[in-house]
Amino acid sequence: MTPRERFIAALERKPLTGLVPHFELVFFLTMEVFNKVHPSHRNYSQWDQMSEKERELHRVDMADIFIATAERYNHSAIFLHPNPSRLEEILRQVDLVREKTGDKYFLMIHGDATFSIPDGEHMQEFSYRIADEPEKLKEEADKMVNNALAKAEKIARHGGLDGFALCADYCLNTGPFLSPSMFSEFVTPYLAKLIKGYKDMGFYTIKHTDGNIMPILDQLVEANPHALHSIDPQAGVDIAEVKRLAGDKVCLIGNVNCGLMQTGTEEEVKESVRYALKNGMPRGGYIFSTSNCIYTGMPLERYELMLEIWKTEGVYN
Repeated sequence: MTPRERFIAALERKPLTGLVPHFELVFFLTMEVFNKVHPSHRNYSQWDQMSEKERELHRVDMADIFIATAERYNHSAIFLHPNPSRLEEILRQVDLVREKTGDKYFLMIHGDATFSIPDGEHMQEFSYRIADEPEKLKEEADKMVNNALAKAEKIARHGGLDGFALCADYCLNTGPFLSPSMFSEFVTPYLAKLIKGYKDMGFYTIKHTDGNIMPILDQLVEANPHALHSIDPQAGVDIAEVKRLAGDKVCLIGNVNCGLMQTGTEEEVKESVRYALKNGMPRGGYIFSTSNCIYTGMPLERYELMLEIWKTEGVYN
């Protein structure tokens, strides 16, 4: 099986032999490893002033970084971050990676269109709108989903993309930004519509959110994504409990503790890796990753330590 086929088998909760599939939403340490700035960190404000030759050099360089990361760290999937994120550039990036790798890797892009935690400047306004104009807010939620699905239809016709990572964050460490009842009113119906729309086009869906998802776990599962990411241990989410409650309904992706990867001891990191593998692997439907991503400032040697354990202990018989 190719890495892509193994990734899809895990998403579909089918039995696997050999290594548990692995990927990271983002690997930002490209400067340290490849002496290349990560595509998301590049400022392309002058993109339209570039010659087509220069733009193509940038496209190829970005594709090469994504591929090199996947090859070096045995990722089964690549989360593309086209920059600029225009539809035509998304399609070009998909084409470039497919031309260079064929069907080796599962390819995904960001595709969420639901309300997420508002930033500090807009939290108060959002709260007022829930009380003052709830129907208008729901109309906006529906419009955002419809726009995302219209874009996905164009991508589906073009071909080459496997799925979407839905990266709207819903939860703080203490719980969701909306009460479960409000979440069921302003988010869940639109998340379910978005996921169904993507699935109807043949796409896979991975729902990401940090924080304590337990008060809304049932709603996330009922929205019917193929997978949940990141099962955040820093918010007290126990992958063993999520596996018990939902492991027969949804693939789980995670959940090596990023906080420990940053500031913990090596023994704490090893323990977190082994706990994720031990409790995620049984009965399949599991993809190994951190509880967020390999972000800027994380010690590279900690990620490499995590992978050493995965290669020896993350193996199905």
